[in-house]
Amino acid sequence: MTTHPTPAVLADQAAEAVRSLNHATQLLKGELVYPSDAYEVVASLKMLTQRLPQSFDQLSTFMDTLAMTGNVTADYGDADEHIGETRSALASAALIALTLTEHLDRAHSALAPLGYSGPAPDDDL
Repeated sequence: MTTHPTPAVLADQAAEAVRSLNHATQLLKGELVYPSDAYEVVASLKMLTQRLPQSFDQLSTFMDTLAMTGNVTADYGDADEHIGETRSALASAALIALTLTEHLDRAHSALAPLGYSGPAPDDDL
């Protein structure tokens, strides 16, 4: 039987992948050489942000389902108020992800016509 990672494990892996991306895009690493390198990274980040709203919406729906069953308690305050705040914050996160996607789309379009005119990266100067 194949077991699949839990949503929490997948989210943690995504966070670690972004951490690795942050390290790989440091100028001193030399892993970005051509404008097309940035173009490809921005395209993938745009896909990431396009997919986030669905995750946020599904988490919100999950919380709604728990609230309807009455199977949620809170360490303090009213559980329904915490769920409402969670749903509101997730809806805001989805809107922000859509805005981020729009900006990444603009960056992706701006990168599209760019080419490299410098020396070959292996040349000694």
